[in-house]
Amino acid sequence: MPIIAAIPDEERQLMCKEAQQTRDKNYARRLIAMLMLHRGMTVTDVARLLCAARSSVGRWINWFTLQGVEGLKSLRPGRAPCWPVADIQRVLPLLVQRSPKDFGWLRSRWSTELLTRIVNRLFDVTLHRSTLHRYLKQAGMVWRRAAPTLKIRDPHYDEKRLAIEQALAQGSAANPVFYQDEVDIDLNPKIGADWMPKGQQKRIATPGQNQKHYLAGALHSGTGRVSYVSGNSKSSDLFIQLLEALRRIYRRAKTITLVVDNDIIHKSHKVERWLAENSKFRLLFLPTYSPWLNPIERLWLSLHETITRNHQCQYLWQLLKQVTQFMNAASPFAGNQPGLTRVCPVTVFCTIRDMILPQKVLQFGSLRFSR
Repeated sequence: MPIIAAIPDEERQLMCKEAQQTRDKNYARRLIAMLMLHRGMTVTDVARLLCAARSSVGRWINWFTLQGVEGLKSLRPGRAPCWPVADIQRVLPLLVQRSPKDFGWLRSRWSTELLTRIVNRLFDVTLHRSTLHRYLKQAGMVWRRAAPTLKIRDPHYDEKRLAIEQALAQGSAANPVFYQDEVDIDLNPKIGADWMPKGQQKRIATPGQNQKHYLAGALHSGTGRVSYVSGNSKSSDLFIQLLEALRRIYRRAKTITLVVDNDIIHKSHKVERWLAENSKFRLLFLPTYSPWLNPIERLWLSLHETITRNHQCQYLWQLLKQVTQFMNAASPFAGNQPGLTRVCPVTVFCTIRDMILPQKVLQFGSLRFSR
């Protein structure tokens, strides 16, 4: 006769499944012991088969009788937390959303030491800043550089955005809509992250005296085709040059709508006179300080990430040659991964491979490259 109460069939099946799937082998051993006792085995036989003491099996029986299956689960290792960790982790996101100045401190941004002082004062504890650093990670907080922004909000934001959405909805082959913007190309390279040996920082030589070049581009909202022009100055002439290029490319279009930002070159008298002579063109201005509404900004970001960051061109014409290769790859469609465009022949690539890879590695397996 079993020495424990009868276990219902459904609960017994759940115990079997839990014993098979749990990673806690001690918990699985306790479950198996209860199942064996349910079948009528004695405490002595169960202890012998599971390599446990009879007193241990007796404790398991008491836990199971009083608390059921929950009583057989293992307790978490280590001491119980003596500090209100859950409450601290709920307070930390509320603190970092404010500035230290709001709490009477001189600092303009948070430090781990300052947060530790405030938390210790709020909860009357003695946390170390390394412990609070761990709590910050657990609460989803990260140490990251802030992004600059302007608090100025366009009072006509909703109205301008609605006008752009309506133009996009009405866009067609006869009435194309473009996202337009300009980008600066600097001879002095933009510095970005790159893979390098640990403890050895790459050195990027800079020309010193900067030179600039400018591109004006238009991204077709329907096809994704990119049209662009370049010039030595960012002026109304460069913008008009792009408009004339669009007029030649889309000469059969009835209307051409461009979504532009609020740069002064888009509102000059020269541009207004040109638009008056070419009535098929229409400009829609983005809300002020809203670059996220202009998808061509992502193309310029890809241009900088692919070409201008950490470039080692000594002369501007060398850099512009690479920019032209990038734009030629992006012009058919901005999403065709121009950053993966190959510019050197396969024979040159194979020569570099033979120079870098050891001969034993080359003999181990045949390396095939598409031509």
